[in-house]
Amino acid sequence: MTYDSSNVFAKILRGEIPSVKVYEDDKTLAFMDVMPQADGHVLVIPKEPAENILDLSPEGAAAMIATTQRVAKAVKKGLNAPGIMLAQLNGAPAGQSVFHVHFHIIPRSAGVDMGLHSRGMVDSKILEPIAAKIRSEL
Repeated sequence: MTYDSSNVFAKILRGEIPSVKVYEDDKTLAFMDVMPQADGHVLVIPKEPAENILDLSPEGAAAMIATTQRVAKAVKKGLNAPGIMLAQLNGAPAGQSVFHVHFHIIPRSAGVDMGLHSRGMVDSKILEPIAAKIRSEL
């Protein structure tokens, strides 16, 4: 499949769709998932156009994992999360629904079930205070 520059993450990178940003540098962007599976669910994407991890350059992959690690530490500390789940899906059969490579950072606590992804959007007014806690730890 050829990279589709009209995907939602490409539009977020171009500023065509708003997002609640957590972290940004010259190679990556981290922002709150508007369909979170848990409070504090963050997505990390490279600015390089790549459908999945197999299409991403080694430099892009290195930048993405460095940002994922940095933001995951901030999620853990800022939200006092006992655990952090990382997910990275490649291709529709694996569950990928947006075809721009990305990592999910999902805070986890024992006994708290994760919500189903893509089942409803959360307003940015709810996401912003959570993002602020995460940003305070970066």
